[in-house]
Amino acid sequence: MVLSRFWLVIFISSIIFIVVSLFTANTYTIDFVLNGVKGDKVLVSEKYLEQLPVYLKDSITAAPENTFVVNRDLSNPDTTYVYTNKTVKIYSGVQKSDGLLPTCKSTLVDIILPLIAYLAFFCGLMELLIISGASGKLATVLSPVFVKVFPSIPKNHPSISYMTLNFAANFLGLDSAATPFGLKAMESLQELNPEKDRASDAQIMFMCLHASGLTLIATSIIGYRAAAGAANPADVMLPCIITSFIGTIAAFLIVGIKQKINFKSASLVGVLMALIGAIIGLLMYVNQLDLIGKNYFTNNLSGLILVGIIAFTLIFSFKHEKKFTEASTTVFESFVVGANNGVKTGVVIFPYVLGMLVAISLFRNSGLFEIISNGLGYVFSNLGVNKGIVDALPVALLRPFSSAGSRGFLLDSMSTFGADSLTGRLSSIFQCSAESTFYVIAVYFGSVNIKNTRYALGTMLLVDAICVVTAIFVASWFF
Repeated sequence: MVLSRFWLVIFISSIIFIVVSLFTANTYTIDFVLNGVKGDKVLVSEKYLEQLPVYLKDSITAAPENTFVVNRDLSNPDTTYVYTNKTVKIYSGVQKSDGLLPTCKSTLVDIILPLIAYLAFFCGLMELLIISGASGKLATVLSPVFVKVFPSIPKNHPSISYMTLNFAANFLGLDSAATPFGLKAMESLQELNPEKDRASDAQIMFMCLHASGLTLIATSIIGYRAAAGAANPADVMLPCIITSFIGTIAAFLIVGIKQKINFKSASLVGVLMALIGAIIGLLMYVNQLDLIGKNYFTNNLSGLILVGIIAFTLIFSFKHEKKFTEASTTVFESFVVGANNGVKTGVVIFPYVLGMLVAISLFRNSGLFEIISNGLGYVFSNLGVNKGIVDALPVALLRPFSSAGSRGFLLDSMSTFGADSLTGRLSSIFQCSAESTFYVIAVYFGSVNIKNTRYALGTMLLVDAICVVTAIFVASWFF
């Protein structure tokens, strides 16, 4: 219900703002909202050639193809004059995100189709883990801990192994693997859910822990910083880990208090201490490496572990081929069945993702997001907040809505202020500190047709805010 109302508010307020801007002459055309593509020049006015100053008129008619650019900057043209059919079209700036119709297309082509491919492959592997008995063994080992965090889940339930693989993939920055494992976990948890259209306690706990985004190897962030010319691309690794870890602990405590979980359990404390120890050990190891060693380690660890998971699944399935025979199937046929289920899941979640991303597209192109962002920046500036922090806030504000959008702001901040500036580093920490809340809600709850998300959205947004505050303190401390 909360998500539905929030979605309606974004949609309706954006449309009203677009229409008002058009009729108050603040916007010349709304075509860019519908058909514009990210990076396109924005049409701001149209005049007859005679209405322009003489120097502009002469420059336009003398320019190649009657196109004249003022303050030319290939990455962000300031003002462009195009003379056609007795009128001069005036463009200024570039569009920040795709319009409504291109968003519909890109949602299918750039998001859903690749996601379906990932789902097909990893759900095929999951089917092998299930039939071979590997997932059952993993669930048995981890049950003592998971039954404390998820008291409504029976001991040795298959969802335990799926959630474990999802968390592991998230830790290692393997987004393409984390989503299929997470969707499989949601499907398994839905089997235990007595109210099929209402999120269960276990589903909410899983979603909030997943969305908190604990990441040990921020591979993509390191890659962006290296491309932007950072002196040490991996220097944000420790701040990213600290920020996302605090976010994860906050998510666990908030949901745990709501669900009356026993935090004094010895198994919970033991796992938490083991996790902290593993993080500290990893940091100590990485810290003693030189720059090339750090880059080599961070570039290869995640990929190596993913290859290891695939190899283990196939070898374990081969060793337990009898179980496939008993199930009247083969290893390859089981993979195909699982892959087919993954394709079906991708088709189911497409409308949920489409609806959310189209609303976000309208929100950004309407100008509302920019007004909110600039307003908050003005408030923080007047409160004496460091300008480097204020300049990074757009990444934090957009992150819950769109990973791609916030990534665009991240790259822009590093290009504008420098990869090694406080703004560039803080933007990097914002980007890797949590998941895109609204996208995650749409994908995961949409995959099992959950309509009432209860307090999941509010908790996830609160955790996002905690991560933002933590990131600011951590970045100020380190840099």
